[in-house]
Formats: sequence, structure tokens, C-alpha cells
Amino acid sequence: MTAGHETFDLGDVTLQSGDVLRDAKLAYKTYGTLNDARDNVVVMPTYYTGTHESNACYFGPGRAIDPARHFIVGVNLFGNAVSASPSNHGAPQDGPRFPNTTFHDNVACQHRLVTEHLGVERIALVTGWSMAACQSFQWAAQFPDMVDAILPFCGSARTSPHNVVFLEGVKAALCADGDWNGGDYLAHPVRGLKAFGRVYAGWAFSQAWYREGSFSELGYETYEDLLVDWEADHVENWAPNNLLHKIWTWQQGDISNNERYGGDFKAALGAIKARAIVMPASTDLYFPPEDNAIEVAQMPNAQLRVFDTTWGHCVASGNSVPAFHAFFDQAVRDLLEG
Repeated sequence: MTAGHETFDLGDVTLQSGDVLRDAKLAYKTYGTLNDARDNVVVMPTYYTGTHESNACYFGPGRAIDPARHFIVGVNLFGNAVSASPSNHGAPQDGPRFPNTTFHDNVACQHRLVTEHLGVERIALVTGWSMAACQSFQWAAQFPDMVDAILPFCGSARTSPHNVVFLEGVKAALCADGDWNGGDYLAHPVRGLKAFGRVYAGWAFSQAWYREGSFSELGYETYEDLLVDWEADHVENWAPNNLLHKIWTWQQGDISNNERYGGDFKAALGAIKARAIVMPASTDLYFPPEDNAIEVAQMPNAQLRVFDTTWGHCVASGNSVPAFHAFFDQAVRDLLEG
């Protein structure tokens, strides 16, 4: 799926659940050079179906995040087929037997990568889209003395009940396939994956986006063309147990669900010292601005900037909406330079 990355061997990792992930591996790629002051580090986790490669649309020459000025660490989420995942892990933790991992588990291992392996003691910025935004919040709450700024976009510090229910819908579509067999599928669950893609497409963009026929901007003549393409993408490119593993991670998202905060969400938000610009999309159906507004009100040094769009959650996917990237770059500059 990807090439050119490096792997950090974590050994056996005890997870929040008490389960042990054996021979855990974290895949990552760095861009740019660590400066003499060691204060130019930007950490970019990955999103639900993303890898470090798909994060490349958020930085580059002349951008607010630029490898000529920053040391960028792209680090892959457990379950994304590049880091340790159900699809690439050996028995007895292969497939559906791969232990569940939380955002807290992911960030704890990412912290080991940047400190033990890369020799980084301070992080200038953690940023990312969707599940990577959730990890940005997680970094700031889990290591508040290490992170200077965060810029989470289209994500949240705690997964809302409505978001959990949306994810139950796509999960149920996949698991209803007669070949599913609890993840030890009897044949590749093509029907379930197609259903997963169709259900997901209804949530990824807004009602107005479909009403206005904006799918034509992605090269589709009809919304049915989009649905068929999404079916094929899920069948051809995504390992079913990986999809379910990351859904579980996403559903458990909560920066206060750990020994440090004991479930006190307000305390966890209040402990974030990092400068923060939180950037939802106005029509995101599962990370709505209202949820972020509640979070920002409890953070001591945070600002809410809503990007007005009909593109819903997928406004930040690739380079589909150039105006979003200009909005994002300005926010990065305000955090790092202003």
C-alpha cells in the first residue's frame, strides 16, 4: 500500500485494556530536518483510511508546513495496514484476534517513537484530519508539557454518541455479509464491503453537496456513479478487520478516558496547555461544529474557526477544495508564527 517508510519496533506493548500487543511496530516517515534548536517538529498522525502518504496534501514547498523549515513526522495509526494491524500481524494476534487499541495507546507509542527513537523533546505542532484530529487532541491532553500547539480539523476530543451510532451503521453493513464469520471470513466479504461503502458515502458529504450535484466536481455524472466507485474502492483496497479495528478505536475516543483524568472530560480539556485552533467543517455530519464549540469553551488557549462549506467531512480529503487548504495554512501560520 505504501513505500519508503521506516518502522519503529516497540516490542511487546501493554495496552490500556491490559492486553499485550506482541511485537508491535509503528510505521512512520519523516520529512525535512530537525533544526539545531530542535523546536521545528510537526507531528502528523493518520486518519481512518489514510497513511503517511495521504497526509502529503497538507504540507509542501511554500506551504505553511514546509519540509524546508519543519521536521515533519508522519506516523501511522494502528490498524491502517502500515503500522501493526489485523491484516499484517502474525498468529495468534492475526485478523479478528488483533487486540483493540485506543487513541491513548496510539499516542503513547507515538511518544516513544519521537522521544526514544527520534530524540525529540518538544513538538511545535500536532495536526491532522478526522481520526488524526482526535489524536491531536489526545497528544495535547496526554503530554501537555510537550506540545506547543495543535490544529485538529474535522475531529473531536471525545467521540459523540451520534458519531458512535453512525459508525455502528457502517459496521453492521459489513458484518451482515454471510461470509463474515466473525472476521474469519469464509470468502472475501464483497457484499459487506460494498454495503459499507454505500452507507459511508451518505455521511461523508452534506445534504447540500448531493442536492447541488457537487459530485460532478469529482468526475461523477450521478451520485450512483460515486456509490459504485466507493463500493469498488472498499472491495479492492481495505482489509475488513482493519476497518473494524479502527472503528473501535474511533468509537472509544475520549481524551479523559485514562488514569490521569479518570473520565473527567472538562478537566482533560482544561489541562491542555497548547495553543489551539480547532477547525470543523460547517456541514460535517459526524464531527459537527457544535461539539467542537463545547470543547473549545473548556480549553484555556483555544479558538474555534469553522470552515463554511457544503463538502461536509470530506472537505479536507485530498486537494478537492483548494480554499480549505488556504484556510488551513493561515491557521498554521497563526499558531506557529503569530
